[in-house]
Amino acid sequence: MDTTAPSTLPVFLLWVIGISASGVMMPGPVTAVVISRGAQSKWAGLMMAIGHAIVEWPLMAIIYFGVSAFLKSDGVQIGLGLAGGLLLIWLSVGVFKARPVSVDAKQEGTHKNAIVAGIATSTASPYFFLWWATVGVTIVAGARAFGGGWMIVTGGIHWLFDAAWLLFISCFVFFLRRFLTDSVQRGISVVCGLTLVGFGAYFIYRAIELWAR
Repeated sequence: MDTTAPSTLPVFLLWVIGISASGVMMPGPVTAVVISRGAQSKWAGLMMAIGHAIVEWPLMAIIYFGVSAFLKSDGVQIGLGLAGGLLLIWLSVGVFKARPVSVDAKQEGTHKNAIVAGIATSTASPYFFLWWATVGVTIVAGARAFGGGWMIVTGGIHWLFDAAWLLFISCFVFFLRRFLTDSVQRGISVVCGLTLVGFGAYFIYRAIELWAR
């Protein structure tokens, strides 16, 4: 794989930090679900990041071994768009049904559910795969130039930014939950649910548009 990444290690690592920070802060399905689950647990963001990593790390390995072109093919993108869009719309049902959370309520199974949600939302986004097949492939190729060990370091840096940002969001929502009335929590659930529906509909629309070309 060719790479346009910086050729010196310190600059490359700083470059990875910059790309990771800009990528993780872009709003998307994962962010929407973290916000909706933040009232239940301050650790929801970290659990979501673990679920995200379960999808992301094997994907990085696939790209490392040179199969990124497969992810960019029209057929794969159409399939990911349709399946991912439907999955996001299905996930939105659970978000719409979320009940307001009491400050002192104990949430059974919250962490496990958040990990599953992290896997589901990551898998559902075709643009997550496309990002790794385009921008991400440059990161992987750059790390590969320095040796396999640096691929692990690079992946770790990228994931730490994911985890830190998502944890920040869930902690922010969690510590503000005592100020969130039942109606406000329901409003947040509706907004997050509509966000998932919007992303899902957009992914399906783009898949159909790509198929119709």
